[in-house]
Amino acid sequence: MRFMMLMIPLGYETAPPDVQLDPERVAAMMRYNEALKDAGVLITLDGLHPPSMGARVSFATGAPVVTDGPFTEAKEVLGGYWMIEVASREEAIAWARKCPASPNEIIEIRQVQEMADFPPEVQAAAAGFGELKK
Repeated sequence: MRFMMLMIPLGYETAPPDVQLDPERVAAMMRYNEALKDAGVLITLDGLHPPSMGARVSFATGAPVVTDGPFTEAKEVLGGYWMIEVASREEAIAWARKCPASPNEIIEIRQVQEMADFPPEVQAAAAGFGELKK
């Protein structure tokens, strides 16, 4: 099963575009990333720039409206993610518990939807989806 572990650093929603990272924290996180890789569970991972460098496209009016970051209504934002493949939700949680996160960080774990999770009519509507991923 594939799971996405989403890093939510509290306060990151107001981080400036030139936010500075602590080299010691980065080194600790790299050791964790290496452990995921060495265990053969890591698919991919990335850190994300703060929302001050982002944009949102909303469709509430029926037409796309672009809003540049930062976003005043944001309470929690993503700082990065890991995509892992493990045997169970419990194993994904066990990996998240090993993360050297700081007290202001939360990891949300979400299982990736697989085509087999859906009824045949949904699978038929999504025919060709597998070719889009790569």
